[in-house]
This record gives sequence, C-alpha cells and structure tokens, in this order.
Amino acid sequence: MSKVKWILGILMIFVLIIATNLIDRNNFLRVKDAVETIYEDRVVANDIIFEINSLVHDKELALVKQDSLYFIEKNEVKVKKMLSLLSRFEKTRLTKEEKLLFANLKEHITQMNTYKQPFGTNESEALQAKINEVKDDLHDLTKIQLSEGGRQLNISKKAINSVELFTQLEIYILIGLAILIQIVVIYDPKKTE
Repeated sequence: MSKVKWILGILMIFVLIIATNLIDRNNFLRVKDAVETIYEDRVVANDIIFEINSLVHDKELALVKQDSLYFIEKNEVKVKKMLSLLSRFEKTRLTKEEKLLFANLKEHITQMNTYKQPFGTNESEALQAKINEVKDDLHDLTKIQLSEGGRQLNISKKAINSVELFTQLEIYILIGLAILIQIVVIYDPKKTE
C-alpha cells in the first residue's frame, strides 16, 4: 500500500509541474510576441515614418527655396527611396486604422511625386497642399505607433503578472502537496488500530 501512496504522491507533483509549465509557457509566449511586435511593428515602423518624413521635408525645403537642381538631380532618387520605405512599412503588421491611413499615405505620396518642376504659382501651391496631406498622414501613423506600442506593453505586463501569480500559487500548492504527501506516506492506519 505504501508504494501506491508514493506513486500517487509523485504522480500528483508531476501533473502539477506539467500544468504549471504549460501555463507559464503560454504566458512567456505572449510576452515574447508582445516584445517582438513592439520592436518589429512599432519601433521599426516609427523609424520608417521618420525617414519618409525626412524625405518629404527635403522636398518641401526644395520647393520653398525653388531649388530646381533638387528636382532635376535628387528628386528621382528620393522618390525611389520613399517607395522602398513604403514597401517596408507595408510588411509590418498593420491595424485596420493603419491600413486605411497607409492607403491614404500611398495615394498622397503618389500624387505628391507627380510634380516634376513645381515652380509655377498653382503647381507650387498644389504640391505644398500634397506635402501637407502626406505630413498629416505621417503624423497620424506616428500616433498609432505610440498607442499600439502601449497596448502591446500592457499585454506583456498582464502576461508577466500572470506568471508571477502562478509562480506564487505553484509554491503554495507544492508546499500543500508536500505536507499532504508526508501525511499520506507517514500515516499508517494499521498502527492506530
């Protein structure tokens, strides 16, 4: 009978350890996913937005200065770089709101890049209007990066808190099981009779 008690005691501990490891594993995967998302889909995306904003600023500066050399020599290179950055941004995980804003951004950038020599009054004003639309889209996308990064951070904090809670529960349950196993193993009903 004592072998059965030992086997049951060890089996109970084994089942508890497996269950807690599965719960912990799930929580660690949630933390890992949240951290990767914060980096890949928020920090990298924010860097891409910054780079695009810098290219747009260069174009705006050339427009204000009426720098025809920029539009002759540098514009095409900057447009290609901007399109490459848009392609990289598209590969990040986008929310529904981001997808809509990103579609607007692509359309506004395409429209902005159609101006080759915008030095007439109407063309200059039209290009400035497109630049402003692009800057507004970039600003809105930056705000989304911030809010989504915060949301992912909250997910990881909740998962970490769950891990801490389950770790404390594991300790209490293991102590309780150790006491129970000791009682089961030590208690011998034949001796009390």
